[in-house]
Amino acid sequence: MAPDIAQVLKHNRTLLRRHTAARLALAAGLFAVPFVAHWGGYDAALPAFGVPAGMFVLIFLSLRLGRGSRLKVCEKVLRTYPLEYRTRVSKKGSEWKYMGDVHTVRLTVRGQHGAPSLRAVNASTVRRWPKGAEEGGAWFAGDAAFGGVMIVPGNAMLFVQPAPWAKYEQERAQAGPQRRALAEQAGISRLLEINEPRGMVLG
Repeated sequence: MAPDIAQVLKHNRTLLRRHTAARLALAAGLFAVPFVAHWGGYDAALPAFGVPAGMFVLIFLSLRLGRGSRLKVCEKVLRTYPLEYRTRVSKKGSEWKYMGDVHTVRLTVRGQHGAPSLRAVNASTVRRWPKGAEEGGAWFAGDAAFGGVMIVPGNAMLFVQPAPWAKYEQERAQAGPQRRALAEQAGISRLLEINEPRGMVLG
């Protein structure tokens, strides 16, 4: 049975709110460190680093919420395309990024071959790969050449797009007007890559 879209969206919004609340609580705690230390008679320089650390947490949170969350586009996709069942989810690898982990996956239907590789990003900004995602198949909404949404057991929702994007450029260019219009409506007609902020690249 297909998942309840309203419940899936509610679940992922709840995860996003929890993530945000936890980071805000951490920032508040870091901001409080120098004041608590001063009231306790501890005047060394170390507690003062709580303020810049708290600022870093807030800046990082705002960047992740602005660039890393895909909840809005996932909701548009789910309003535009029907859900279709895929019998198997295969994770080929994961790439750590500041803005969120990017997983390489394949969604296949039993008896069919040639499924495209997809780059998947958790829509709720949760980094970890969803537990049990490779055990019970998945539901997909979208267009394989443009991207879409993958829903796995437990109502975890991931935004996916082809990898590499350029490999399917010809198919997208040759797509009919209705197919292109649906992709535009769903917000997946272009590559929605997770862009790392400048100066935050691992070396």
